[in-house]
Formats: sequence, structure tokens, C-alpha cells
Amino acid sequence: MAAAATPTYSHILFHVDGRIAYVTMNRPEKRNALSVAHMQELIACFRAIGEDRTIAAVILRGNGPAFCAGHDLNELVGRTPDFYRYVFDVCTTLMETIQSIPQPVIAQVHGMATAAGCQLVATCDLAVASEDARFATPGVKIGLFCSTPMVAVSRNLPRKKVMEMLLTGEPISAQEALRYGLVNRVVPREALEAETRALAEKIAAASPFVVGLGKQAFYRQLEMPQPQAYAYAREVMSFNALAADAQEGICAFLEKRPPRWGGYAQGPDRSGEA
Repeated sequence: MAAAATPTYSHILFHVDGRIAYVTMNRPEKRNALSVAHMQELIACFRAIGEDRTIAAVILRGNGPAFCAGHDLNELVGRTPDFYRYVFDVCTTLMETIQSIPQPVIAQVHGMATAAGCQLVATCDLAVASEDARFATPGVKIGLFCSTPMVAVSRNLPRKKVMEMLLTGEPISAQEALRYGLVNRVVPREALEAETRALAEKIAAASPFVVGLGKQAFYRQLEMPQPQAYAYAREVMSFNALAADAQEGICAFLEKRPPRWGGYAQGPDRSGEA
């Protein structure tokens, strides 16, 4: 996504700094509520990032007082069943796209992350939260149970805690989110941007080929029975071991020098084959 080719969005901002992409939800007056148009722009942006081999990691954040307030409720009044299915199909596509691109996506969370906003945090590969962040699935309070957010949140937090959040709609603090595994770290608000960037830079220092391969393998094995997961992981790791970056990394470690990564576009290193 070279500068000249960067698309113009109405609901998000996008820019690249070094090898880190920033996707900023930009509906501050709506607390970055996810309208259909907003979600479609996020999908398009993440798909384009997935095709850009110069980008190593992505930071997803929100402008204004909140990270994301969930679905735009103005779109959910007096519509047809087909429209409601469409809204939640688009939302599902957004979440699946975030996890399908090779680059890790880090949520940079401040303020409230509620309903589909909490789902976004749970869906991202990593999350850094400021001390003021709060997380909730409050749909039950307005008669719309957070069923689709439940899918992502229940894959991050213990069952009883998720049920408490879903059944009461009450928020949890950033420290609770850390304790229960929804976020990776909690930092002071003034350090949020720098700490998230530092985490992204650590990822960007690794082989992008290996990171992408590993992210894909992680999500594929997650729901497999253990024997099937090991069988799948064995094949992935065997393929990985043949790759040029794996051989380079091993040799660099043994030779006590920094590795020189080859990038995304590589398969197994067959240079030694007859």
C-alpha cells in the first residue's frame, strides 16, 4: 500500500510508519460505533494490508473518548430479518479477516470497548490497554444479547466470567481484563501509544514469513483435538524448518550474529537439493 496508492476512507484513518501499519477508527462523535459502512472500510483496509508485504504488524485504535462502542444502534431499529443477518455477516467477516491476514493485529485500547468493540479486542491477536479502559458486553440491558461478541470473548476469558459479563452487562476494568486474559498488558494512558508501538516493533523484528505461518497455524489448531493438532503442527513445523528464513535464523544463532530475513515471499529452501 504505497503512499500514492493509499485509499481514502470516510470512517477510518490509515497510515504506515516504518513496517507498522496504523488503522484508526475515526467516528469519535459516535464513539467509533460500527456502522455497516465503517465495518466494510475496516474489512477492505485489513485485506489490503494482508497483501502488502512491506507491513509487519498492525495497530488498531480509535479516535475520541472510546476505543469502540459496538454496533451503531441507529442501524438496528425497525429493519428486516435479512438486514440484521447482513449486519452480523459483515461483522463476522471483519473479525475473520483480522485473524486471517498474516500480520499480527494489536488492539490499542483506551476508554470503553463494548459489545462488538469488546469483540474486536478479543479478536485481535494481541491487546494493550490503558489503565482507564473498560470492557463490556452490555447488550442484555437493551434487549439484544451479545451473541456474536460472545464467540470471540468466550475464546479469551474463563466461562464463568464471560457468562457474568453477558448476563449482567456490567463492565470489567483494565486490570480485570488483564487478569482474565483479554489483554496482554495495562499501561498508563500517557504510555499507551509508545508501549503498543514497542510491542509491534518486537514482532516486526522477526521473519515476516515465519510470523505469518505461525499465526495461521495458531488459529487452525486451536479448535482441533490434541492428536489432530499435533499432527497438523508437526507438518507446519517441518515445512517451516525447510524455509530459507528458518535456516538463516538457526545459522545466525549458532554463528552469534543477527539474522538477515528474506521476507514474506519464500518457500522451503531447496538450494541444497540435487
